[in-house]
Amino acid sequence: MAHPLDPLRQQIDDVDQQLVDLLARRLALVAEVGEVKSEHGLPIYAPDREAAMLAKRRDEAQSKGVPPDLIEDILRRTMRESYASENDTGFKTVKPDLRNIVVIGGGGQLGKLFVNMLTLSGYHVDVLEKGDWHQADSLLQNAGMVLVAVPIEVTTETIAKLSQLPDDCVLADITSTKTAPLEAMLAVHKGPVVGLHPMFGPDIPSFAKQVIAYCDGRGEAQYQWLIQQMQIWGARLYPTTAQAHDEAMTLIQALRHFTSFAYGAHLQSVDADVKQLLELSSPIYRLELAMVGRLFAQDPSLYADIIMSNPANLAMIESYHQALGNSVSMLQQGDKQAFIERFESVSDWFGDYAKVFMAESKSLLQQAHDSRHYQDD
Repeated sequence: MAHPLDPLRQQIDDVDQQLVDLLARRLALVAEVGEVKSEHGLPIYAPDREAAMLAKRRDEAQSKGVPPDLIEDILRRTMRESYASENDTGFKTVKPDLRNIVVIGGGGQLGKLFVNMLTLSGYHVDVLEKGDWHQADSLLQNAGMVLVAVPIEVTTETIAKLSQLPDDCVLADITSTKTAPLEAMLAVHKGPVVGLHPMFGPDIPSFAKQVIAYCDGRGEAQYQWLIQQMQIWGARLYPTTAQAHDEAMTLIQALRHFTSFAYGAHLQSVDADVKQLLELSSPIYRLELAMVGRLFAQDPSLYADIIMSNPANLAMIESYHQALGNSVSMLQQGDKQAFIERFESVSDWFGDYAKVFMAESKSLLQQAHDSRHYQDD
Protein backbone atom coordinates (compact mmCIF):
# COMPACT_ATOMS: atom_id res chain seq x y z
CA MET A 1 0.00 0.00 0.00
CA ALA A 2 1.13 3.52 -0.72
CA HIS A 3 2.00 5.58 2.30
CA PRO A 4 -0.39 8.51 2.76
CA LEU A 5 2.59 10.87 2.87
CA ASP A 6 4.11 9.66 -0.42
CA PRO A 7 2.57 12.38 -2.66
CA LEU A 8 3.71 15.16 -0.32
CA ARG A 9 7.15 13.63 0.09
CA GLN A 10 7.50 13.47 -3.69
CA GLN A 11 6.67 17.16 -3.95
CA ILE A 12 9.24 17.94 -1.25
CA ASP A 13 11.82 15.88 -3.16
CA ASP A 14 11.03 17.87 -6.30
CA VAL A 15 11.51 21.17 -4.46
CA ASP A 16 14.77 19.90 -2.97
CA GLN A 17 16.00 19.06 -6.48
CA GLN A 18 15.15 22.59 -7.57
CA LEU A 19 17.16 23.90 -4.62
CA VAL A 20 20.15 21.81 -5.72
CA ASP A 21 19.84 23.18 -9.26
CA LEU A 22 19.63 26.76 -7.96
CA LEU A 23 22.67 26.28 -5.74
CA ALA A 24 24.62 24.88 -8.69
CA ARG A 25 23.63 27.94 -10.71
CA ARG A 26 24.64 30.26 -7.86
CA LEU A 27 28.06 28.62 -7.54
CA ALA A 28 28.58 29.00 -11.29
CA LEU A 29 27.83 32.72 -10.97
CA VAL A 30 30.22 32.93 -8.02
CA ALA A 31 32.95 31.46 -10.22
CA GLU A 32 32.37 34.30 -12.68
CA VAL A 33 32.44 36.82 -9.84
CA GLY A 34 35.75 35.33 -8.71
CA GLU A 35 37.26 35.91 -12.14
CA VAL A 36 36.19 39.55 -12.13
CA LYS A 37 37.52 40.07 -8.60
CA SER A 38 40.81 38.46 -9.55
CA GLU A 39 41.15 40.66 -12.62
CA HIS A 40 40.44 43.88 -10.73
CA GLY A 41 42.11 43.01 -7.41
CA LEU A 42 38.91 43.11 -5.39
CA PRO A 43 38.74 41.34 -1.99
CA ILE A 44 36.74 38.13 -2.02
CA TYR A 45 34.98 39.28 1.16
CA ALA A 46 32.98 42.53 0.95
CA PRO A 47 31.37 43.04 4.39
CA ASP A 48 29.07 45.91 3.35
CA ARG A 49 27.75 43.97 0.36
CA GLU A 50 27.21 40.86 2.49
CA ALA A 51 25.38 42.76 5.24
CA ALA A 52 23.12 44.61 2.78
CA MET A 53 22.28 41.42 0.88
CA LEU A 54 21.43 39.48 4.04
CA ALA A 55 19.23 42.30 5.35
CA LYS A 56 17.32 42.43 2.06
CA ARG A 57 16.84 38.65 1.92
CA ARG A 58 15.64 38.62 5.54
CA ASP A 59 13.00 41.25 4.73
CA GLU A 60 11.89 39.32 1.64
CA ALA A 61 11.69 36.08 3.63
CA GLN A 62 9.57 37.71 6.32
CA SER A 63 7.16 39.08 3.75
CA LYS A 64 6.61 35.55 2.41
CA GLY A 65 6.17 33.87 5.77
CA VAL A 66 9.64 32.32 5.77
CA PRO A 67 11.62 32.65 9.03
CA PRO A 68 14.36 35.26 8.38
CA ASP A 69 16.86 33.22 10.38
CA LEU A 70 16.27 30.28 8.04
CA ILE A 71 17.21 32.19 4.90
CA GLU A 72 20.20 33.77 6.64
CA ASP A 73 21.46 30.35 7.76
CA ILE A 74 21.13 29.01 4.21
CA LEU A 75 22.83 32.02 2.63
CA ARG A 76 25.68 32.14 5.14
CA ARG A 77 26.45 28.46 4.56
CA THR A 78 26.24 29.04 0.80
CA MET A 79 28.53 32.05 1.00
CA ARG A 80 31.10 30.07 2.96
CA GLU A 81 31.24 27.61 0.07
CA SER A 82 31.36 30.50 -2.37
CA TYR A 83 34.36 32.10 -0.68
CA ALA A 84 36.21 28.78 -0.82
CA SER A 85 35.42 28.31 -4.51
CA GLU A 86 36.71 31.79 -5.35
CA ASN A 87 40.20 30.60 -4.38
CA ASP A 88 40.22 28.49 -7.54
CA THR A 89 40.29 31.55 -9.79
CA GLY A 90 43.43 32.95 -8.15
CA PHE A 91 44.05 36.53 -7.04
CA LYS A 92 45.44 39.70 -8.54
CA THR A 93 49.16 40.18 -7.99
CA VAL A 94 49.55 43.37 -5.95
CA LYS A 95 53.31 43.60 -6.53
CA PRO A 96 54.05 41.97 -9.90
CA ASP A 97 57.68 43.17 -9.92
CA LEU A 98 58.53 41.37 -6.66
CA ARG A 99 61.45 38.99 -6.83
CA ASN A 100 61.08 35.43 -5.57
CA ILE A 101 59.44 34.73 -2.21
CA VAL A 102 61.12 32.20 0.09
CA VAL A 103 58.96 30.46 2.71
CA ILE A 104 61.19 28.87 5.32
CA GLY A 105 59.22 25.95 6.69
CA GLY A 106 56.90 26.01 3.70
CA GLY A 107 56.51 22.24 3.94
CA GLY A 108 54.66 22.56 7.26
CA GLN A 109 50.89 22.77 7.39
CA LEU A 110 50.53 26.52 7.87
CA GLY A 111 53.53 27.20 5.68
CA LYS A 112 51.93 25.20 2.87
CA LEU A 113 48.78 27.30 3.17
CA PHE A 114 50.74 30.52 2.62
CA VAL A 115 52.78 28.97 -0.18
CA ASN A 116 49.53 28.06 -1.91
CA MET A 117 47.93 31.49 -1.44
CA LEU A 118 51.04 33.34 -2.62
CA THR A 119 51.29 31.05 -5.65
CA LEU A 120 47.60 31.62 -6.46
CA SER A 121 48.43 35.34 -6.31
CA GLY A 122 50.99 34.99 -9.09
CA TYR A 123 54.25 35.07 -7.12
CA HIS A 124 57.23 32.78 -7.62
CA VAL A 125 57.57 30.92 -4.31
CA ASP A 126 60.50 28.79 -3.17
CA VAL A 127 60.35 26.54 -0.12
CA LEU A 128 63.33 26.19 2.20
CA GLU A 129 63.26 23.35 4.71
CA LYS A 130 65.81 22.44 7.37
CA GLY A 131 67.43 19.87 5.08
CA ASP A 132 67.80 22.42 2.26
CA TRP A 133 70.17 24.96 3.85
CA HIS A 134 72.88 24.08 1.35
CA GLN A 135 70.63 25.92 -1.14
CA ALA A 136 69.88 28.82 1.18
CA ASP A 137 72.36 31.31 -0.28
CA SER A 138 71.11 30.86 -3.85
CA LEU A 139 67.46 31.16 -2.78
CA LEU A 140 67.88 34.08 -0.38
CA GLN A 141 70.41 36.28 -2.17
CA ASN A 142 67.79 37.80 -4.47
CA ALA A 143 64.62 37.28 -2.42
CA GLY A 144 61.94 39.94 -2.45
CA MET A 145 60.34 38.49 0.68
CA VAL A 146 61.27 35.84 3.21
CA LEU A 147 58.51 34.35 5.34
CA VAL A 148 59.57 32.33 8.40
CA ALA A 149 57.04 29.57 9.11
CA VAL A 150 58.94 27.22 11.40
CA PRO A 151 57.97 25.89 14.86
CA ILE A 152 58.14 28.37 17.75
CA GLU A 153 61.10 26.76 19.46
CA VAL A 154 63.38 27.22 16.43
CA THR A 155 62.02 30.54 15.14
CA THR A 156 64.63 32.89 16.61
CA GLU A 157 67.57 30.64 15.75
CA THR A 158 66.26 30.32 12.19
CA ILE A 159 65.90 34.10 11.91
CA ALA A 160 69.50 34.51 13.14
CA LYS A 161 70.68 32.77 9.96
CA LEU A 162 69.19 35.47 7.73
CA SER A 163 71.87 38.16 7.98
CA GLN A 164 72.62 38.35 4.25
CA LEU A 165 69.22 39.30 2.86
CA PRO A 166 68.93 42.13 0.29
CA ASP A 167 68.26 45.45 2.02
CA ASP A 168 64.85 45.84 0.34
CA CYS A 169 63.71 42.28 1.12
CA VAL A 170 60.62 42.03 3.34
CA LEU A 171 61.30 39.78 6.33
CA ALA A 172 58.20 38.38 8.05
CA ASP A 173 57.17 35.53 10.30
CA ILE A 174 53.89 33.78 11.16
CA THR A 175 54.72 32.66 14.69
CA SER A 176 52.04 32.83 17.41
CA THR A 177 54.31 34.91 19.68
CA LYS A 178 55.56 38.22 18.41
CA THR A 179 57.98 39.99 20.78
CA ALA A 180 60.98 37.66 20.48
CA PRO A 181 60.65 36.96 16.72
CA LEU A 182 60.20 40.66 15.93
CA GLU A 183 63.26 41.62 17.98
CA ALA A 184 65.27 38.88 16.26
CA MET A 185 64.21 40.03 12.78
CA LEU A 186 65.01 43.67 13.53
CA ALA A 187 68.44 42.68 14.85
CA VAL A 188 69.40 40.56 11.85
CA HIS A 189 67.92 42.57 8.95
CA LYS A 190 68.22 46.24 8.00
CA GLY A 191 65.23 46.26 5.65
CA PRO A 192 61.44 46.08 6.09
CA VAL A 193 60.24 43.81 8.89
CA VAL A 194 56.72 42.74 9.91
CA GLY A 195 55.48 40.14 12.38
CA LEU A 196 52.33 38.24 11.40
CA HIS A 197 50.09 35.93 13.38
CA PRO A 198 47.32 34.14 11.48
CA MET A 199 44.55 33.59 14.03
CA PHE A 200 43.50 30.29 12.46
CA GLY A 201 44.76 26.83 11.68
CA PRO A 202 45.85 25.35 8.35
CA ASP A 203 42.53 23.59 7.68
CA ILE A 204 40.49 26.69 6.76
CA PRO A 205 38.73 26.55 3.36
CA SER A 206 39.24 30.28 2.72
CA PHE A 207 40.89 33.37 4.19
CA ALA A 208 37.53 35.20 4.04
CA LYS A 209 36.78 36.80 7.45
CA GLN A 210 39.89 35.26 9.01
CA VAL A 211 41.95 37.55 11.25
CA ILE A 212 45.68 38.10 10.78
CA ALA A 213 47.37 40.21 13.44
CA TYR A 214 50.39 42.19 12.31
CA CYS A 215 53.07 44.05 14.21
CA ASP A 216 55.09 46.71 12.45
CA GLY A 217 58.81 46.31 12.79
CA ARG A 218 60.23 48.63 10.18
CA GLY A 219 59.41 50.01 6.73
CA GLU A 220 55.63 49.69 6.71
CA ALA A 221 55.36 51.40 3.32
CA GLN A 222 57.65 48.74 1.82
CA TYR A 223 55.55 45.79 2.99
CA GLN A 224 52.16 47.47 2.47
CA TRP A 225 51.68 45.40 -0.68
CA LEU A 226 51.67 42.26 1.51
CA ILE A 227 48.94 43.70 3.73
CA GLN A 228 46.90 44.56 0.64
CA GLN A 229 47.48 41.09 -0.81
CA MET A 230 46.14 39.39 2.30
CA GLN A 231 43.14 41.73 2.31
CA ILE A 232 42.40 40.64 -1.26
CA TRP A 233 42.41 37.08 0.03
CA GLY A 234 39.55 38.18 2.29
CA ALA A 235 41.49 38.39 5.56
CA ARG A 236 40.92 41.07 8.18
CA LEU A 237 44.27 42.63 9.12
CA TYR A 238 44.53 43.74 12.74
CA PRO A 239 47.44 46.06 13.61
CA THR A 240 48.87 45.74 17.11
CA THR A 241 52.12 46.00 19.02
CA ALA A 242 54.12 42.88 19.82
CA GLN A 243 53.65 43.41 23.55
CA ALA A 244 49.89 43.91 23.32
CA HIS A 245 49.62 40.89 21.03
CA ASP A 246 51.52 38.59 23.37
CA GLU A 247 49.52 39.76 26.39
CA ALA A 248 46.28 38.99 24.56
CA MET A 249 47.55 35.58 23.42
CA THR A 250 48.23 34.66 27.03
CA LEU A 251 44.45 34.67 27.55
CA ILE A 252 43.21 33.76 24.07
CA GLN A 253 45.55 30.85 23.45
CA ALA A 254 47.73 29.73 26.34
CA LEU A 255 45.14 29.79 29.13
CA ARG A 256 42.35 28.34 26.97
CA HIS A 257 44.53 25.55 25.60
CA PHE A 258 45.82 24.72 29.08
CA THR A 259 42.33 24.53 30.61
CA SER A 260 41.24 22.23 27.75
CA PHE A 261 44.32 20.09 28.35
CA ALA A 262 43.62 19.92 32.09
CA TYR A 263 39.95 19.05 31.55
CA GLY A 264 40.83 16.28 29.08
CA ALA A 265 43.51 14.92 31.42
CA HIS A 266 40.95 14.86 34.25
CA LEU A 267 38.43 12.97 32.10
CA GLN A 268 41.11 10.37 31.49
CA SER A 269 42.06 10.17 35.18
CA VAL A 270 38.47 9.35 36.19
CA ASP A 271 38.08 7.07 33.14
CA ALA A 272 34.95 8.90 31.98
CA ASP A 273 32.67 7.15 29.50
CA VAL A 274 32.91 9.60 26.58
CA LYS A 275 30.22 7.80 24.58
CA GLN A 276 27.78 8.14 27.47
CA LEU A 277 28.73 11.79 28.00
CA LEU A 278 27.90 12.50 24.38
CA GLU A 279 24.58 10.66 24.54
CA LEU A 280 23.51 12.64 27.60
CA SER A 281 24.85 16.02 26.50
CA SER A 282 22.77 18.88 25.24
CA PRO A 283 24.32 20.77 22.29
CA ILE A 284 26.23 23.22 24.49
CA TYR A 285 27.91 20.47 26.51
CA ARG A 286 28.58 18.50 23.35
CA LEU A 287 30.29 21.53 21.81
CA GLU A 288 32.36 22.11 24.93
CA LEU A 289 33.42 18.46 24.95
CA ALA A 290 34.15 18.65 21.22
CA MET A 291 36.49 21.61 21.74
CA VAL A 292 38.38 19.66 24.39
CA GLY A 293 38.55 16.53 22.22
CA ARG A 294 39.62 18.62 19.24
CA LEU A 295 42.75 19.66 21.10
CA PHE A 296 43.82 16.04 21.56
CA ALA A 297 43.39 15.28 17.86
CA GLN A 298 46.28 17.62 17.03
CA ASP A 299 50.04 17.88 17.43
CA PRO A 300 50.96 17.88 21.15
CA SER A 301 54.32 19.57 20.55
CA LEU A 302 52.54 22.53 18.91
CA TYR A 303 50.40 23.15 21.99
CA ALA A 304 53.29 22.56 24.36
CA ASP A 305 55.20 25.26 22.46
CA ILE A 306 52.27 27.69 22.53
CA ILE A 307 51.68 27.26 26.25
CA MET A 308 55.35 27.25 27.26
CA SER A 309 56.70 29.84 24.81
CA ASN A 310 56.14 32.85 27.05
CA PRO A 311 56.97 33.06 30.80
CA ALA A 312 53.91 35.29 31.20
CA ASN A 313 51.74 32.32 30.24
CA LEU A 314 52.78 30.39 33.33
CA ALA A 315 52.10 33.41 35.55
CA MET A 316 48.60 33.72 34.07
CA ILE A 317 47.92 29.98 34.51
CA GLU A 318 49.09 30.19 38.14
CA SER A 319 46.76 33.16 38.65
CA TYR A 320 43.90 31.13 37.18
CA HIS A 321 44.78 28.22 39.44
CA GLN A 322 44.52 30.54 42.45
CA ALA A 323 41.17 31.90 41.24
CA LEU A 324 39.91 28.35 40.77
CA GLY A 325 41.02 27.47 44.28
CA ASN A 326 39.15 30.48 45.67
CA SER A 327 36.00 29.36 43.87
CA VAL A 328 36.38 25.83 45.23
CA SER A 329 36.73 27.23 48.76
CA MET A 330 33.48 29.14 48.25
CA LEU A 331 31.73 25.89 47.33
CA GLN A 332 33.28 24.05 50.27
CA GLN A 333 31.79 26.68 52.56
CA GLY A 334 28.40 26.21 50.94
CA ASP A 335 28.10 29.97 50.50
CA LYS A 336 25.38 30.26 47.86
CA GLN A 337 24.99 34.00 48.34
CA ALA A 338 28.70 34.57 47.75
CA PHE A 339 28.42 32.53 44.55
CA ILE A 340 25.46 34.60 43.34
CA GLU A 341 27.20 37.89 44.15
CA ARG A 342 30.34 36.80 42.33
CA PHE A 343 28.26 35.61 39.38
CA GLU A 344 26.47 38.96 39.15
CA SER A 345 29.75 40.84 39.45
CA VAL A 346 31.22 38.96 36.50
CA SER A 347 28.00 39.45 34.55
CA ASP A 348 28.21 43.20 35.09
CA TRP A 349 31.85 43.14 33.98
CA PHE A 350 30.92 41.41 30.69
CA GLY A 351 28.19 44.02 30.16
CA ASP A 352 26.59 43.96 26.71
CA TYR A 353 29.07 41.34 25.53
CA ALA A 354 27.16 38.76 27.58
CA LYS A 355 24.07 39.37 25.42
CA VAL A 356 26.14 39.29 22.25
CA PHE A 357 27.69 35.98 23.26
CA MET A 358 24.26 34.60 24.15
CA ALA A 359 22.99 35.41 20.65
CA GLU A 360 26.08 34.02 18.92
CA SER A 361 26.08 30.83 20.96
CA LYS A 362 22.37 30.30 20.31
CA SER A 363 23.08 30.10 16.59
CA LEU A 364 26.04 27.76 17.10
CA LEU A 365 24.05 25.50 19.39
CA GLN A 366 21.21 25.25 16.91
CA GLN A 367 23.65 24.21 14.20
CA ALA A 368 25.17 21.62 16.53
CA HIS A 369 21.70 20.29 17.29
CA ASP A 370 20.77 20.11 13.60
CA SER A 371 23.90 18.11 12.78
CA ARG A 372 23.11 15.34 15.27
CA HIS A 373 22.01 12.06 13.74
CA TYR A 374 20.38 9.27 15.69
CA GLN A 375 20.17 5.71 14.44
CA ASP A 376 17.28 3.46 15.35
CA ASP A 377 18.22 0.76 17.83
